[in-house]
Amino acid sequence: MDGPSDAAADQMERALLSARELIDSTVSLYRRMPDRNPAVVRADDAAAVGNLVDVLFHRTRHSVSLALPGDGECATTTAAALARLRDPRHPSVPVRLLCAPQGLSSPTVALARTLSPRLEVRVGEGDVQEVLIADGRTALVRMDQGADGDRVVVVEDPAAARALDLLFAGVWGGALQPVCHEWMNERLNSEITRRILEHLRDGSTDGVAAREVQVSLRTYRRRVAEIMRELGANSRFQAGVRAVEMGLLPAGG
Repeated sequence: MDGPSDAAADQMERALLSARELIDSTVSLYRRMPDRNPAVVRADDAAAVGNLVDVLFHRTRHSVSLALPGDGECATTTAAALARLRDPRHPSVPVRLLCAPQGLSSPTVALARTLSPRLEVRVGEGDVQEVLIADGRTALVRMDQGADGDRVVVVEDPAAARALDLLFAGVWGGALQPVCHEWMNERLNSEITRRILEHLRDGSTDGVAAREVQVSLRTYRRRVAEIMRELGANSRFQAGVRAVEMGLLPAGG
C-alpha cells in the first residue's frame, strides 16, 4: 500500500525510534526539578521494585501498560507486575504487555498468559525499554545508570507520564497478537525465504541474489514482493530490518 498512510507510518516509526532518548531526557529533567523528588530504587532490588509496583497497582483504576525489554528477559518490574495479576488484593484492571518476539518464550510471560485472562500480549518490533504505565498518569521507568547499575524511577509528572503512554499506544497499535506473529513466523520460515531475507538484509542486487538462491530473476522478484507484503514493509531494506527484529534472521551480515 502506497500513499499518505505509508508516510504517516514512516513518521510514526521515526518517532518511536527516538522513544528511549525522550524517556531518558524526560526523567533526567524531572529529577532535576527542585520541587520533585521521585522515588528511585535499584533495578535488581526485587523487594523495593515490588513495593513500587504494589503502590501503583493499588492506585490504578483503568489499565496498566507494560513494555518488556527487547532481549526478552523478564526483568524485575515486569516480573513483579505479572506476579500481581494473580493477587486478589489488587484491582482487576486490564493489563497490556508489549514484548519483543523473544519475550513470548519467557516462562514468566507464558505462565501469566495461561493464568490471567485480563492480560493481553502483543509482539512488537525492535528494542523496547522496560516501563510500566498506570492509568496514563504514573510510570515506572528502568534507567541505564552504567557502572552503578540500573535504577527504576517513578515518574509522576502528568505530562511526562502522558508522553510515555502515547508512545506506548503508538507501538501497541502496530504490534501483532501472538497467534498472528507465530503464523507469520511459520510462513516466513522456509529455507528459500530465509536466504532471500539474508540478501535483503545485506543489500544484494536482485541479479546476484537470484543466482545465489538458484531461482529465476522473475521468481526472485515475485518472492520478494510476497515477503514484503507479509512483513508489511515499504522497502526491501525495511523487510530485512524487520526480519531481524522478528527473530527470523541474526543481526550480522
